[in-house]
Amino acid sequence: MTADKRPSDRDPAAQALSFGLAAERYDANRPTYPPAALTWALGTPARHVVDLGAGTGILTRVLLALGHRVLPVEPDAGMRDRLATTTPDAVPVEGSAERIPLEDGAVDAVVAGQSYHWFDPEPAHAEIARVLRSGGIFAPVWNIRDDSVPWVARLTEILDDPRDHRTHEGLLEHPDFGPEFGPVASKGFQHEVPMTADRLVALVSTRSYYLTATGQRQAEIETQIRELAAGLPEVFPLPYLTMIYKAVRN
Repeated sequence: MTADKRPSDRDPAAQALSFGLAAERYDANRPTYPPAALTWALGTPARHVVDLGAGTGILTRVLLALGHRVLPVEPDAGMRDRLATTTPDAVPVEGSAERIPLEDGAVDAVVAGQSYHWFDPEPAHAEIARVLRSGGIFAPVWNIRDDSVPWVARLTEILDDPRDHRTHEGLLEHPDFGPEFGPVASKGFQHEVPMTADRLVALVSTRSYYLTATGQRQAEIETQIRELAAGLPEVFPLPYLTMIYKAVRN
């Protein structure tokens, strides 16, 4: 596939499986998750947790550091390879939200970091409920850029592709994880990561809309981001709001 003939970013399947093209860059530049968010969702006792759509293991490593036993499940082979390299304490397996390779009631919790919006909701909810024990927890989580900061709002404008307004914000208006789960609770946690112009370009280059864009569109994005960063200090914070949701399996 040439740089100018990438899958259309109108195609959710192409977007969802585009990250393996940039697994190393993804792992090095995507933000981590505040441990307090996972503690809020899962509590403090060690649990057996599935990291669903685990990617390169960014969330897996937070869960391991909190003392949980983690099974990463990831459909993209490139992402699994990177996770296996960087996270030797967790062995990734192939699978998806609609096909989790576990027995019924096998785990205490399922988390989904930056991946729930790729799931087919009805079959995914049923499959997640199947592998959870009664009283188990499902907790999807997102890192969301804080657009209340003017330069971050401008970054969002740069990345807003007019061809596709389906970009998921990680803010669920009426969350419902299906009939086998109780009410959904949510909480936000603020955090930030240090950035430079180069790292900001690298971060954006791990997004699905960039990976599936034409070479021309990618170059336009990079130029605009460098112009934006030129007005910021050499090292600057990128603020995030981490939104996490949780529901208990009936």
